This record gives sequence, structure tokens and C-alpha cells, in this order.
Amino acid sequence: MATKGNKKGSDKNFNIERFFDLSPDLLCIAGYDGYFKKINPAVSKLLGYTNEELLAKPIHEFIYHEDKDITATLRDNLLNDIPLLNFENRYVAKSGEIVWLHWTSMPINNDKVVFAIAKNITAKKKQEADRNLLLTNLTKLNDDLKQLAYMTSHDLRTPVSNLLSVFTLLDVSKIQDEETLEFIGILKTTTDSLKNTLNSYVDALIEKNRSDVNVEELDLNGCLNAVLQSTQSIIKNSNAVVTADFSKAKTVMFNKAYLESIFLNLITNSIKYARPNSVPLISITSKKHTRGTQLIFADEGLGFDLKKVKGKIFGFNQKFHENADSKGIGLYLVYNHITSLGGSISVKSKVNEGTKFTLSFKN
Repeated sequence: MATKGNKKGSDKNFNIERFFDLSPDLLCIAGYDGYFKKINPAVSKLLGYTNEELLAKPIHEFIYHEDKDITATLRDNLLNDIPLLNFENRYVAKSGEIVWLHWTSMPINNDKVVFAIAKNITAKKKQEADRNLLLTNLTKLNDDLKQLAYMTSHDLRTPVSNLLSVFTLLDVSKIQDEETLEFIGILKTTTDSLKNTLNSYVDALIEKNRSDVNVEELDLNGCLNAVLQSTQSIIKNSNAVVTADFSKAKTVMFNKAYLESIFLNLITNSIKYARPNSVPLISITSKKHTRGTQLIFADEGLGFDLKKVKGKIFGFNQKFHENADSKGIGLYLVYNHITSLGGSISVKSKVNEGTKFTLSFKN
């Protein structure tokens, strides 16, 4: 009977040893004296030391120098029979590589040892560091863009105001040529519109910085006409034809400066990227949908291959056609205007067949 009992005990110990040796996690038994008493192969494999090397030195010698103090403090808690849960610290491998470990440690006070399990979370920590760096860079880029927008909008207002003052000094009664008078009228109207737009942008930037962008019920025709008036020389020179039908939805709840910017960028893009030797044809319509109002903006221009540009269409500084005047910012602004106020935008396009944008405004 004794022989049979010993065999069962031997099998049990064998299974425990196999579990200990085969576990992918780091399994350790440490003494209250600060030395490893037993480790599984995963420990030496990760840290690159032999078992003999790991057992011969105090554990704190393998810990990354910045984490030694906090680890020592929590080790004192273990010696006072307080378990250590969800603790993370860094170890230095023999190669010099720093590895992150996530520990669960249970003290056994009667035996003066600590049973500990650790998981290697180095890859997770690297992902977190990369993500934090990306967020930091994006935040800086966003702040730089805000500053640039402030400076541009603010600094341009002075020369525009000076230009407007010239018109007040200009005596048009002495000008007899009708075409010259027409050009002066267009120039003054465009300059007035530019001043109003710059003022609106500065106001909008200030509002957005306060996370309280002004939203109001806007007349679609009124906003479109303001943009058409400011771009009449561009439309005239290109022979562009702009048709609009807002009979199905005449108004939208949105920010005025944002909406006019959307109209401006989509119209000028359609003119800029019209097919060679063709008249730019632009159609703008509206309709109601289940969650609010939709604005459909379509042209018959160059278009683009959605399979090639998908995911980049609304990116910053993205260009899809060779055009000296292209800055890759227009669609970026349109996307940010609509999405910042809870809306969305989708696009359909084919090469040399045109593009259709559908903007969905939140109720």
C-alpha cells in the first residue's frame, strides 16, 4: 500500500513540475531574502540569463534602475503578508533590452516565500508608447494648424481693409468705361466678401477653441448666394454653370462660416478639376432624410479612382490631380467642418465622369 501511495505522490509532483516548466508565463518562487528560489524556463528564456545566473544574484539587480524604488516598496508589503496584484515594472535582459512584466504575487508567510506569476507585456507597452507619441504629434499638429489659421485670418484682414479703403477714395463717377466699372464692382464685392469670410473664420476658430461652435438655422440659398457672389469672377472666367434646388429642404442647422466654406471649397474644386475643354457643370440639391438634412453636390469633372484613393480622400495635403493651384486642403476642411458638428460625408466618383458628395447634417 505504501508503494502505491508513493507512486501517486510521485505522479502528482511530476504533473506540477511539467506545468511549471511548460507554462508560457513567467513562474517564480522568491524568498523573503530577495533571491529567486525557483524559476521556470520562460524566465531565463525571456531575460537571457541562465538559471544559475538568475539564482545567484538578488532580484533587484535585474530590475530596471527607474523601477527599483517602487518595486522595493511593494516588496516590503509582500513581506507583511500583503498580496501584490496587477503590478508592472521593467527588467533588463542580458542583451540590454528592457522588458515590461505584469506581476501577480502571493506571499506565503509560514514558508517565507512568494509565489509569483508574470506576463510579458513589452509589445503592449510599445504599442501604448507609439500611440501616445502619435497623439502627442497629432495634438501638436492640430495646435500648429490652429495657430496658422489664426495668423492667416488675422493678418490678411489688414491688407483687405486697406484695399476696401481704396474703394472709398475711388471716385467712380469719373470713370466712363462700363466694363471697367463692372470690374471695379466685382473687385469691391469680392473684397467685401473676403473680409466677412476672414472675420467669420476668426470667430469660428475662437468658438471652436471653446468647444462651443455657434449653430443656427441657415438658409441654404442665402449661404450659397453669398459664396457665388464672392466667386463670380472665377465662375465667369470658367463659364461654369451652377444649378441649385433646395425645394425639398430649404434650411439646415449648422455653423454659417462652416457651411459657406463647404460651398466655396466644393465649387472651386469642381471648377479647378473640370475636364479639359468642357464647361464645369455643378449641381447642388438638398433633401430630408431620417436623421436630418442631406446636401448633394455633384459635378461632371475629372473625378478619381476610388479604389486608389479610398481612405485618403479627406486627408490633409492629399492631392489626386496634377494642378499647380492644388494644395490638398479643400476636402480636408469640408470633412472636418461636417464631422466636427456630428455630420458625415460620403463620396462617389469615376474617372472622367465626375464626383458626387453627399453631406448628412445632424438634426
